[in-house]
Amino acid sequence: MIESLWRCREVDNNKAKLFLTKYLKNYNPEDAQIKLKISHIYRVAELSKRLATMLNLSEEDILLAELIGLLHDIGRFEQIKNYHTFLDKESIDHAEYGNKILFEDDLIRNFITEDKYDEIIKTAISNHNKPCISNDLTNYERLHAMIIRDADKTDILYLSTVGDEKTIFENSNLCKETITDEIYYDLIQREKINYNNIHSAADILLCHFAYIYDYNFSTMLKFVDSKGYIDKMYNRFSFEDDITEERYKNIYLHTKTYIKKKTG
Repeated sequence: MIESLWRCREVDNNKAKLFLTKYLKNYNPEDAQIKLKISHIYRVAELSKRLATMLNLSEEDILLAELIGLLHDIGRFEQIKNYHTFLDKESIDHAEYGNKILFEDDLIRNFITEDKYDEIIKTAISNHNKPCISNDLTNYERLHAMIIRDADKTDILYLSTVGDEKTIFENSNLCKETITDEIYYDLIQREKINYNNIHSAADILLCHFAYIYDYNFSTMLKFVDSKGYIDKMYNRFSFEDDITEERYKNIYLHTKTYIKKKTG
């Protein structure tokens, strides 16, 4: 019992949240992108905690998953401040920049005193935004990378159903956009996307549908399905171009079939 309490004190998320609040005061809370990301990280932290609990992990790992959720997008704020975009290919890799802030600039010690979890935190953050998880991780590192990826994707899907269109997609006229051929056929034929082929806001929307094929835990995919995020996202948007609208419907139906197969 004493050992368990000591381990929990090593991951003190109340302390982490207090410092995060202080750190975020460096950024304009009225900036729509900053505001979106602040709310996002707290929801992802809660989703990570929820998923770790559903997986029956130890209290230590539940707290660690929550902490990784709080820290996973810390590189976003400098990205937004300096580049005014969420697109890494047009600015910086926000995950790697986040690790620079945390570990090279030593900000991490403000969030957690002990260094025993540093490598787990670092690898989870580094892998949360990549097309796939690196093959050279330990099973423990992979577990936390999988948790943050599922939690992050889940909140992005939620945001796509309720968030401001211009803030999320950096385009206020999504209905006038078209879907790039490479993005469409990759998703239909391979159920994955080459992010280098993204050329429009409509492509970004399709990337959100593509997240469904990359869930690690069926329990979180069932959660997404229970919330109706895919239906709500599909019904929220439409396109003026007939071919794009047809492709959009095809992607939606393809995704729904996959979800039914995986959760049914």
